[in-house]
Amino acid sequence: MSVLYDVPGPKARRLSLAVSIVGAVLILGGLAAVVLFLAAPRVNAGGVEQPGMLDPSRWDLVLDRAMWRAIIGRGLVATLQMAAVAAALAVAWGMFLSIVRTAKTPWVRVPAIIIIEFFRGMPVLLLMLFILLVGSTGAFWAVVIGLGLYNGAIIGEALRAGVVSLPRGQREAGLSLGLTPLQTRLRIEFPQAFRQMLPIIVAQLVVLLKDTSLGYIVGYPELIRTTMNNLASFYGNRYLLTLFFVTLVIYLAVNLSLSWLARRLARRRSTRAGGPAALVTDGAATGAAVLVAGIGGAGLIRNPEDATTE
Repeated sequence: MSVLYDVPGPKARRLSLAVSIVGAVLILGGLAAVVLFLAAPRVNAGGVEQPGMLDPSRWDLVLDRAMWRAIIGRGLVATLQMAAVAAALAVAWGMFLSIVRTAKTPWVRVPAIIIIEFFRGMPVLLLMLFILLVGSTGAFWAVVIGLGLYNGAIIGEALRAGVVSLPRGQREAGLSLGLTPLQTRLRIEFPQAFRQMLPIIVAQLVVLLKDTSLGYIVGYPELIRTTMNNLASFYGNRYLLTLFFVTLVIYLAVNLSLSWLARRLARRRSTRAGGPAALVTDGAATGAAVLVAGIGGAGLIRNPEDATTE
């Protein structure tokens, strides 16, 4: 029995079916209109009739190996390289911001809050242009630094939320075993917070990958600039729609793969959270267990008995 709404009766079910049928007809009609519009012949400025956008003569380009070598070998590789460097910078910058953001000293914490809010509120493209014009770094580093600073601020807030959500016993266990507050943060709290917020971090890295398309504005030859600018100029305007769809399919394939990875990580984490480890509810016991298991192999604690005797 539903607790959110009443079970629909015969009249409501008939109305819902009718609305669904009308909606499906409108959607199919809209798709048919788009297909007919694209298939209709075009007349250019000189009055010459040209084949429609769906004419096979406009799509024979997909069989050209040279085009795929240019798209995959130059555009996609340049985009992935830029995204990889920016992602590494964003994660490192985010970890640093989350450390100083959670500091006890106000003169460390307050500037970190200002920096995070500044980069989160600043448009990414404006940040790229500022770095390009003021720093004279070149298009590649302007995009990488801009994406790293912006997404690092968001990742830093996600990591801070993960640290705050941990039980206080995690930190107390590390301090009781002689670790400094910074060591406790880096060795006990950060690994757990990073695993806990990993789906969110991966989702933000998907956004970072899509934002690499802003490199088109600053002149970096990423995927969109390679296809819609360089290759369009080489092959001619008759293949613009073809190149557009090729670019769209490549972006969808890469981004959907990363999104699938983020969902898989989220499901894997939720499955683990519901396992035997979730039965441990005492924060101090969990912190001691993590400490012994996580850093005992590093030589800080040789065995659990040493931890209790010290």
